[in-house]
Amino acid sequence: MKHEQMKLGDSPCKAKQRISDDVRQQVLDLRRSHSLREVAAMTGLSLGTVKTLVSRSGKFRDNAKHRELFSLPPIRESEETLPSVPEVPPQENVTGDRDVDAVLWLRSVIATGEAALISRALEAAKRIETPLEELEDRYRKYLVESNPGQMWVALSSFGFADLEGLATSSVKRKQLQVEAFARFGEALLEKTPAETFCIETLAGLEHSGDWYEYDECAVAERFKARPELMPQTLADCLHELSYWSRLYDLRRAADRNFFDNFAEVEVRSSFVFALMAEIRPRDRAESKAVLRYLIENNCKEQTNSDAILENLIG
Repeated sequence: MKHEQMKLGDSPCKAKQRISDDVRQQVLDLRRSHSLREVAAMTGLSLGTVKTLVSRSGKFRDNAKHRELFSLPPIRESEETLPSVPEVPPQENVTGDRDVDAVLWLRSVIATGEAALISRALEAAKRIETPLEELEDRYRKYLVESNPGQMWVALSSFGFADLEGLATSSVKRKQLQVEAFARFGEALLEKTPAETFCIETLAGLEHSGDWYEYDECAVAERFKARPELMPQTLADCLHELSYWSRLYDLRRAADRNFFDNFAEVEVRSSFVFALMAEIRPRDRAESKAVLRYLIENNCKEQTNSDAILENLIG
């Protein structure tokens, strides 16, 4: 009899709460701009229920399909390589000043990016008795006198004496050249699938001003209409921004004439950057990663930076 009463009567355990599709969607929508505790308070659901709904939705996990599109090709093994030891640049009589011309030649050697040549060039620079700062002044004077009325040419003399700095940047550029060739081969400047996606998504959208300016709401509508390729987390945003930055650096290192991305790429980058003011951080580590990105990329004056900071600490 006691067993019968327990079965037919009130259970000592609460029945599992049934969640409607509308409430489920409300939770997911709120979670994009509020913490889990805030969502629980706003919906009247328990914190555990909110956590479960968010977790099971998969909407706040890194988007694997997005990551796949916005990733560089893997480094490929190839018998073809960049020339390992380029010819040493010839010495030339440029200014008529023997020491200045010597430094100009050493700079051209260092610009090859070859470690062995750079080491020899830096050692040779030590044997120049005239201080390099003085030679920089003499080179600046030569540029101004050789280009009357064009004072801007003096700017090209800045950093003339900083051979160590030139060595560091030249080695880095050489490394990027090698990486670019290993990833893309001869196709480095061809449109990537990610670039094609941006161009096709914004096709037909009218410019609102300069060549790279579009209505932000219209841009957001276009990209959000492709949810399968939307960043779902702040980590996704950082991943995509890193992709665009690295792609630009590889192209710029391999081709000095490369300067500009497609306008649609710049628009997409701005859109993804702005998303970091909307997508809530999942944890402190993700917040720190975004903050580190803002600092390292000097984003203080960039539009939406304050909103992103508010999102991180909110």
